[in-house]
Amino acid sequence: GPYSQAIEINNMVFTSGVIPVNPATGEIAEGVEAQAEQAFENLCHLVEDSGSKVENIVKTTVFIKEMKYFKEPFPARSCVEVARLPKDVLLEVEAIAWK
Repeated sequence: GPYSQAIEINNMVFTSGVIPVNPATGEIAEGVEAQAEQAFENLCHLVEDSGSKVENIVKTTVFIKEMKYFKEPFPARSCVEVARLPKDVLLEVEAIAWK
């Protein structure tokens, strides 16, 4: 689509929304927990590919039950409900990280 996966401004990385598509197969996992796992794996790769680190994420847009991706102090986070997402996935995540 007509957007960037991530933009860096003043040593801050702003990602676009990331959905739980397996990049190797194009498949979407079944169930919210499996989709959350894949979405966060994709998000972590995107943040790292930008030159930042997962531990530098300061804000996410989804509430996660298990905070295994983050250590204290945990990032700020919010949850947004929508009627529908691309490919009918159950969630989408985005992040802001510093470099």
